[in-house]
Formats: sequence, C-alpha cells, structure tokens
Amino acid sequence: MKYKLKVIIGSTRPTRKGPIVAEWFLKIAKQHSDFDIEILDLKEINLPLMDEPNHPSVRQYTNEHTKKWSKTIDEADAFVFVTPEYNYCAPATFKNAMDYLFQEWQEKPVGFVSYGGLSSGTRAVQDLKAPITTLGMMPLPQAVNIPFFTQFINKNDVFEATESMEKSANVMLKKLQNWTKALKEMRGNATK
Repeated sequence: MKYKLKVIIGSTRPTRKGPIVAEWFLKIAKQHSDFDIEILDLKEINLPLMDEPNHPSVRQYTNEHTKKWSKTIDEADAFVFVTPEYNYCAPATFKNAMDYLFQEWQEKPVGFVSYGGLSSGTRAVQDLKAPITTLGMMPLPQAVNIPFFTQFINKNDVFEATESMEKSANVMLKKLQNWTKALKEMRGNATK
C-alpha cells in the first residue's frame, strides 16, 4: 500500500531557498517506495490570511481556496514540513495554512526538514509543535536540521547535502513510514 506524503514548503519570500532544499529531500524520499509524494508550495497555493467565517472544526467552508486546501490535506496520510527560521519562529504561512483546517490534520504524522544559521531552524520546528499537537498531529522527534544551509547550495542552485544529512533524512522517513502506517490504521478503526 502506498501512503500519501505531502511535503509542504513554508517560505514564500522572493529569495527563498525552500524549494531547493525540498528538491534535495524529494530525491531521498522517492527512494522510500511506500510513499506517493506531492510537493505543496505555500507560495503557489497562496492562501490569504484566514478568511473563513466559521470555525474550522465544523468544516463549513465558504471559499473555494479553503475547499481545495481541505481536500488536499484531507487526502494526505503524512506530512513533511520544510521550514526556515524567522526570528526564532516558523514562517507565518505555516500557522495560517494550519489554522484554515482542523479535522483534516487529525492523527497524521509530521516530519521536519529545517534550515537556518547556527540553530539549523530547530527553533522554527519547536514553534510549530504547539499548533501541530493542538491539531492532533504527531510530530516526529527525528528530523533533518541543516545549519548554515547556504554553504550547501552550489552555483547552480542545487543543494549538496552531507552524508549525515542524508542519513538523517532516511532515518526520519523510515520513522515517518512506521507512524503513517500505525496512524492510518488507527484512523480506519475509528471510522468502523
């Protein structure tokens, strides 16, 4: 059985490097054949600041962009958030995207690929864990943390990872696969 993995790019800045990091991660993720992978770029999705009149828990959406976002997230079995760190936090785009929905996120695992300076984006990951757990997702402790990330981007804008980064990605993906299987089974049992 293939599980639907959504890799979400959080940065929307014009000079962002999230897509470059995500492309590298995608190559490794594709080696894990249990996943059917889709990249979701929040810059392209372009959700406005939360503009639904009803609470997300009732799933009474009025806007087409919300209905489309709901369908995309609802069909997912697992997520990987690719995030930079802005002022000790994750980009506001992640929080906004999460706030649109409630039930669609429930009981799904989340892995992280974070990048930044000295802290490798780890404070952004920590910032994301509060809303992630509130929405009923399972954040994995295993992650890919990339310090001083620009040194790994070559002149052709290709990310060249170290062996330890690749190992971290594979460890995280294996754990993500285990959690995805367990939580999908749990969701299935809850609907019986």
